[in-house]
Amino acid sequence: MLHPNQCQVNETWIIFKLNDAPVVTDRDGDFNVFALMDAASCFILDTGFVPSESKELSETEAKRILNNGYGHKRQYPKELIIPGHQIANNLSIEAERCGIRVSRVPEDQLRLLIDEAREGFQEYISNGRYQ
Repeated sequence: MLHPNQCQVNETWIIFKLNDAPVVTDRDGDFNVFALMDAASCFILDTGFVPSESKELSETEAKRILNNGYGHKRQYPKELIIPGHQIANNLSIEAERCGIRVSRVPEDQLRLLIDEAREGFQEYISNGRYQ
């Protein structure tokens, strides 16, 4: 099980899906929401919305989310962790172009890091705050 104290700030980022079921919107359709998080601080660097029929972030969205993460400290991390089951070919390619090592980790090893963000997001959605 990975723990925040095993990393330094901006050394390792994690990308993961925040929602269990697609987020339904009236105007734009259904989406999955992905979060880019710093593993040491558990700070959400950025989020990306992917149409639910898509399996992964588009190439453009992958570039955008990594660039927005870069903007916080003006540097990329050494490593990007992706849950093993998550399809992230575009993100992996873009991360490697930026000099970031990509690692696949079973999602259950990330629970300590990502569960609180997921719970907060689920509460946010269930309270009807997202339109």
